Amino acid sequence: MEYVTLNNGVNCPVVGIGTYMLTPADAENSVREALKMGYSLVDTANAYVNERACGRGIVDLLYIHQPAGNWLAGYRQLEKAYKEGKAKAIGISNFEGKYIEELQTKWEIVPQFIQVEAHPYFTQKELRQVLDKYDIKLMSWYPLGHGDKSLINEPLFAELGRKYGKSSAQVILRWHTQMGLVVIPGSKNVDHIKDNLDILDFTLTKEEMAEIAKLDKNQRFYHRTDEQLVQFAGWRPSFEQK
Repeated sequence: MEYVTLNNGVNCPVVGIGTYMLTPADAENSVREALKMGYSLVDTANAYVNERACGRGIVDLLYIHQPAGNWLAGYRQLEKAYKEGKAKAIGISNFEGKYIEELQTKWEIVPQFIQVEAHPYFTQKELRQVLDKYDIKLMSWYPLGHGDKSLINEPLFAELGRKYGKSSAQVILRWHTQMGLVVIPGSKNVDHIKDNLDILDFTLTKEEMAEIAKLDKNQRFYHRTDEQLVQFAGWRPSFEQK
């Protein structure tokens, strides 16, 4: 495994498993199989309704999911958990633009991570300039463009896949890690979970990374609205009953 070192000295694996959109049964199976393979980074959320299945007892990295409602009060709770040693690291998710600008003026503890959409079509150039000032690491969700066929089928990734004996998806995930990003691709397919971890035995050249950089379109696949933030603040997801 390869790791990134956070701004508090904690090491974090560069590849983890995501559980977004997985049922509790699928999440439990995927996490169990992933841990057997050597994964040690698991991403879940209260809103995914599968936290219990992923293992409620583990609190290593604690995030605030959206800048919704009184999010600053939520961040203060993360800081409290960090000070009390209940979380090894804290982070923010989807805090881009004005939200991270405001948080910079109010945090007592700089977050170790921010989790946002990132992939070769949307490399978060502006945000990364802010993160570099504070040594905040970026964790990519939708690292494969949410399965978008146009991204996966880019001829460049197919060409590099043939060169290295990897799939296009594996090439994209390796691009992420060489960019210094952490990835959490999700899957209920055990073979895909295995393949997603099998990306650390090859290295893209500087020239190849430069070619991939040309694919950046500043194109998102997810567009959050202010109305959705209001809904997030009032959302009370159900929990699995077992």
